[in-house]
Amino acid sequence: MADRPGEVVGGEPTAGPGLGCQGPDQGYALKLAQRFAGRLVLADGERGDDALAGCCAVALRRASLFGRAPVVHDLRLALELFGFLVDTDAGLVHWRRPLFAGAAGHHGYHVKLRLADLVPEDTLRLTPAAAAEASARDWHAPLGL
Repeated sequence: MADRPGEVVGGEPTAGPGLGCQGPDQGYALKLAQRFAGRLVLADGERGDDALAGCCAVALRRASLFGRAPVVHDLRLALELFGFLVDTDAGLVHWRRPLFAGAAGHHGYHVKLRLADLVPEDTLRLTPAAAAEASARDWHAPLGL
């Protein structure tokens, strides 16, 4: 029996393609994302709501790895990896633009799943500062490319 509301107890969560990453209080990631609205560095053709929706999916996967609800550091790591907090390499912008397109839309579920699955688990276990540093050196490496 769960001691706290939203706590996940019992056996292993159901896993498989298209099922996402379960965890407690995942909706909180949307509230955290509001902190970054208006602060994103976007290129032509990119939308802030798509960037935040896609990065929320990555943040939720990271939080679920640690068995907890999302925190601001989960979202910051995702935003750092994809270069949405600073002027970034043109190659990264060119690569990320089609990946994030439509993430916030009605049919964005699969876009977000693909983004969450894209980031290697080792990268998700980094601190946001370490992820930003790794991305600054070579944006390909922390994304497993």
